[in-house]
Amino acid sequence: MTINHTISVLVSNEVGVLSRIVDLFSGRGYNIESLTVAPTIDSIYSRVTIVTPADEDVIEQICKQLNRLIPVIKVAHLSVDEAIEYEIGLIKVLVDDKNKAEFLNIVAQAKATIMDVTDKIYTVKIDGTEKEVQTFAELIRGYGIKEFVRSGKVAITKGNQFSNFKNKKDE
Repeated sequence: MTINHTISVLVSNEVGVLSRIVDLFSGRGYNIESLTVAPTIDSIYSRVTIVTPADEDVIEQICKQLNRLIPVIKVAHLSVDEAIEYEIGLIKVLVDDKNKAEFLNIVAQAKATIMDVTDKIYTVKIDGTEKEVQTFAELIRGYGIKEFVRSGKVAITKGNQFSNFKNKKDE
């Protein structure tokens, strides 16, 4: 069965790394649902979080192929039960005086944050799980969404667990 899987990749922070990872996926016909990249606390490394739909056998293949790339240091397949997954949505919404109070109530209930207000356009930040971000967007859709951007998923293991990164020599 094909479901979305989250893969965390620790890489050397160098030019072309992301291109190599994306080429690996596109060259083999794998889809990327979400992709986030940022330096770690040690700026010589970056963490790449990839969400891709696939079955378990394909995920195992993807992880092995990622580990073969030179700038890749470690790869971890994060299970839903072991990881905290999070994303951010920024939404520009058209709000007029007659529905302003109702809109602000929805924002408050969702624990979203108003980031900017100009004329009748409110820019709202919502963060949480993918489902929470999507549900909030659906709730306010009727007001007139003018623009909607999402960060893509970031993930980390829960509690005192650490990403089950596999070293290249373990493959």
